[in-house]
Amino acid sequence: MGMIKILVADDEPDVLFMTSFSLRSLGGFEVIEAHNGAEAVELALQVTPELLVLDIKMPRMTGYEACRELRKYPQFASTPIILLSAKGQKTEIEEGWESGATEYMLKPYAPATLIGRVRELLSTRA
Repeated sequence: MGMIKILVADDEPDVLFMTSFSLRSLGGFEVIEAHNGAEAVELALQVTPELLVLDIKMPRMTGYEACRELRKYPQFASTPIILLSAKGQKTEIEEGWESGATEYMLKPYAPATLIGRVRELLSTRA
């Protein structure tokens, strides 16, 4: 059993770096980085990550759109997808659930909180 692969997509380099660094160093996960939603979908289809962390506001495809797109593929039917957003409006959260997200987290978040959620979501997978 190799390392668990997690795909992280964020168009802000600092956030992408921090999220990836946290998952690698604190979580011990293998991290694949994408810089927009379209790239996230492309990479996910190539590497089949066990979990995805998608920022909502991204160019070329939002986190919502990337989530909806991935859910069309059988291999991603039950893959945990965490959407990250700087906004916590009810409408945004509802759109997150409707797009097929497993979890919706607000930025900024503590790295340990993210790692905790990731571990929980991975442990509940069949």
